[in-house]
Amino acid sequence: MEATSTFEHAERRSWRPLALSAIGPLTVLAGIVWAIAQPYRVTLLDARGVGIWDMLVQPPLLVVAVGLLFHLLVAKPLARLLEDGR
Repeated sequence: MEATSTFEHAERRSWRPLALSAIGPLTVLAGIVWAIAQPYRVTLLDARGVGIWDMLVQPPLLVVAVGLLFHLLVAKPLARLLEDGR
């Protein structure tokens, strides 16, 4: 029997769980970059005359929220299932 090292085990890991777990953080990063590139879309920076709904429901903020929710609720459990299935 040949003993496998940790490095060899890491090489055998599938790219699918890694790619799946990267989708959420990349989406969050895209939302942050979008908010920096177009700051006029985020009314939190200039909140005169707008309601709470207008402040919270801004496209860059929604993209960040969706990225976080996807990472926590979908990607982590699914990546765990993919790794356990090997």
